[in-house]
Amino acid sequence: MTQAIAPKFESRPRDTDRRTRIHLSLFDRLKFLVAFTITFFVLVWSAMAGNPLLGFADAIREISKSAWWLFPLAAIEIVRQIHFLISEFASPYHGFWQKYFSFIDRTLHRISDWNRFRLSRVLKWLLFLALLSVILGAIYDEAPVRALFLAPAALWAALPIIAQLMFAVVFILIQFVALFWFLSRGGIDVYFPDDIRTRFSDVWGQDHVVARIRENLMFLERPEEIEKFGGYVPGGVLLWGPPGTGKTLMAEAMAGETGKPFVFVDPGAFNNMFFGVGILKVKFLFRKLRKLALRYGGVVVFFDEADALGNRGLAPAGGMGRYSENSQSIFGSACHGGNYLSPTSANLVVRERFVMGGGGGGGAGSGTLQALLTEISGLKKPRGFLNRVVRRTLGMRPKTPPKYRILIVMATNLPEALDEALLRPGRIDRMYRVGYPSKAGRVRTYEGYLAKVSHALSSEEIDKLATITPYATGARIKDTINEALIYAIRSGRTTITWPDVIKAKQLKELGPPEDVEYIERERHAVAIHEACHGVMAHVVRRHMMIDLATIEKGSDYLGMVASIPPDDQFTRWKSEYESDILVSLASLAGERMFFGGDNSSGVSGDLESATTIASFMEGHWGMGSTVSSHASNKRFEVGAPGGGKEKRGDAAKEMRRSLADRIEGNLATLLTKAEKLLKENRDQVLSLAHALEVHKTLSGEDVAAVIDGVAGPMVDGRPYTKSKNIKILENYHESAMRAHKDHNSPSIQLPELQ
Repeated sequence: MTQAIAPKFESRPRDTDRRTRIHLSLFDRLKFLVAFTITFFVLVWSAMAGNPLLGFADAIREISKSAWWLFPLAAIEIVRQIHFLISEFASPYHGFWQKYFSFIDRTLHRISDWNRFRLSRVLKWLLFLALLSVILGAIYDEAPVRALFLAPAALWAALPIIAQLMFAVVFILIQFVALFWFLSRGGIDVYFPDDIRTRFSDVWGQDHVVARIRENLMFLERPEEIEKFGGYVPGGVLLWGPPGTGKTLMAEAMAGETGKPFVFVDPGAFNNMFFGVGILKVKFLFRKLRKLALRYGGVVVFFDEADALGNRGLAPAGGMGRYSENSQSIFGSACHGGNYLSPTSANLVVRERFVMGGGGGGGAGSGTLQALLTEISGLKKPRGFLNRVVRRTLGMRPKTPPKYRILIVMATNLPEALDEALLRPGRIDRMYRVGYPSKAGRVRTYEGYLAKVSHALSSEEIDKLATITPYATGARIKDTINEALIYAIRSGRTTITWPDVIKAKQLKELGPPEDVEYIERERHAVAIHEACHGVMAHVVRRHMMIDLATIEKGSDYLGMVASIPPDDQFTRWKSEYESDILVSLASLAGERMFFGGDNSSGVSGDLESATTIASFMEGHWGMGSTVSSHASNKRFEVGAPGGGKEKRGDAAKEMRRSLADRIEGNLATLLTKAEKLLKENRDQVLSLAHALEVHKTLSGEDVAAVIDGVAGPMVDGRPYTKSKNIKILENYHESAMRAHKDHNSPSIQLPELQ
C-alpha cells in the first residue's frame, strides 16, 4: 500500500529574498500621470474660458507652449514606471540596479522610518501646492505664487453660502447626537463613600465569600501590597448562585465598606431599540469609571443580573435546573409528588423533564458585549485630545495611560449563560458561589433578623427552625420572620412565638389553602394516599425527616407529605434512592391495597418521579443490575458496529428496550416491597389518615407521634395504639370504600377516638 505524499507548500518569499521588484498597485503606477493630465486639461479649460474665440485645438497648442514643463515631468514619470515595470519581471535587470545603485536605498534608509515618512509627506504636499498654484494662476490670470494667496480671499467671499450649508449639515448631526446622547444615559447610579450604611457585618451566612471579597477590596485600596512582588490586582469578581442568597446585599455592603466610589449598573438598561446605543452606554460608563478612578484612587462597579448583558443571545451549553416551588406543579395535581422526595431526587426529575434539550435566548444588543469586553481588557490606548492628537501632530510620543484601579463585580444566578470570553482570567479573575447557607449560616441569619423584632424563641427553637428549613436563603428567612410578625400582630400580640413561625413557614412553602371542602369519600381517599407516603417515609427513610403532611387543597395540589434533610449531606447512596422510590410507589401500592385494586390518577406524578430515579440508577449511577453506563453506550453506539442505518436503529431500539425492561423489573420489585411494608403497617396508615382528616395539616413531629403511638406537640398518638380504636377506623374505612364504589356518602361519619 503506497503512502500518500503530502503536498509541499512554499512560504511567500521575504522582500530580501526576492529576485524582482515588488509589483506596484495601479494607483501608485498612475497617480502622478493622472495628476499631470488633470493639471494640463484644467489649464486648457481656463484658457478657453478666458477667450471664447479660442478653440480646443488652439488652446491645447497654447498651453503646450506655456506649460511645456509638464511634458518633461510626465516623461520622467513614464520612464520611472517603465523602469519599475521591467524590474518587476526581469530579475537580471533588477539585480543589475540592486548591485550598482543600491547605495541610494542605503543612504535613504539611514534616515529613520518616521522621518522618511515625514519627508515623503512634505514632498507630496509641495508638489500638490505647486500644481494647485499653476491652476489658480491660470484661472486668476496672475502669477502662480500670487494666485495661491488669492485663493483664501475667494474662499472668504463664498463663506456665507458654505456656512449655510455647513449649518444645515451640523444641525442635522446635532439632532442625532442629542438623541443618542440622551438614550445613552440612565441605568447607572454612583454612590460616594458613606452614602450607604450597609456593612459586611449585615451579611449573614456567607462568611467565606465575605472574607474573599474583603481581600479584593484590600488590594484595591492598597495595591502596592501585591504589585511590589510582581503580581497584579484582580480586576473582576463574579458572584453566582441561587436567587435570594445575598449577592446584591454583598454588593451593597461593599459600597458601605469601601472608601471608593461605588457605581451600580442595571444591565437591563443596555437593551435599546436603536442599534449602537448599548455600545455608547458602555463607552460612557467606562469613561465615568476612569474619571472616578483617577480622582479617588479607585472605583467599584457592580453589574446586577449580569446574564442580561454578559451573553451573546445563545442557549446555555448545559442546564443547571433546580427544584423549587415554581416547579412543583409538574408532579401532578393530586399529590405534589416532589415534596416527599429529597431535593436531589426532585432536582433530577425537574431537570430531566424541563431542562434537558431546552433552549434559551436573549442577551444584550449586538455589539454591547463586545464593547464591554474591549473596555475591560482591551488595548490601553492613550486618551485625551491633547495627548493623542496635538502631541502626535507635533511629532511627540503620546503619554501612556495611567493605571485605572477599577474593580468589576458581577452577580448572576445563571453563570452558564455568561460568555466564556467574559469569564476568562484578566477580565473576571475570581468567581465565588454564593450558595444556600449551611445550618450554622441559617442559625446566624435567623438570629440576625429576629434581633430586629420582639420574639420569644429560645436558642433551641432557633436551631430547630434552621434544621427544618434547609435551602432557606437570606431573603426567604427575612420574609418568613416578617410573615410571622404579621401573624402575631393579627393575633393582637407584638412578640413572635414558635407557632407564629411555623404558620409562616407553612404559608410560604404551601401557599394559602383554598377555601374548599372535600366530599367525605374523596377526603378519605386523599388522606389514605398521603398516609401511605407518610408511613413509608417514616419506616424506610433515614436520610430525610418528614416536615409536614396536609390534605388541605392548594392551588395545584390536593395534599402532600413534605420531607427535609436533617443534615447538610453532599453524597447520595443506592439505599437512599431506593427508599425515595419506595415512598413514591407507596401511593400506588396503598390505593390498590385499600381500595380493592383500584387507584386514582393522582399517582401519575409519583410514578414519574420513581421512574426517573430508577432510570438514573439503572443507566447512569451503577446502582442497577448492570455496570455499563447507558449514556456512554448511546454516545458510542455500543451494539451497533458497522452496518447501515437500519442496523444501528435496530440496535438502539434493542438497547432502549433492554434498559426499559431492567427499569420496569426494578420498579416492580420495589412495588412488591412497598405493598408488603404497607400491609405490615396497615394500622399506622389508617391512624395517620384519621389524624389528617381531623386536623387537615400535621407537623413532622405529630406525624411521627401518630405512627409511633406517643404524644406529639399538637396530636396525641396514644389513642391509636388501642385495638378498639383500630377496629373503629377499619369500620370507617370499609364504609368509605363502599361509598367510593357506589359514588355516595359513607354510612359512618368520621369517628372521634377516646
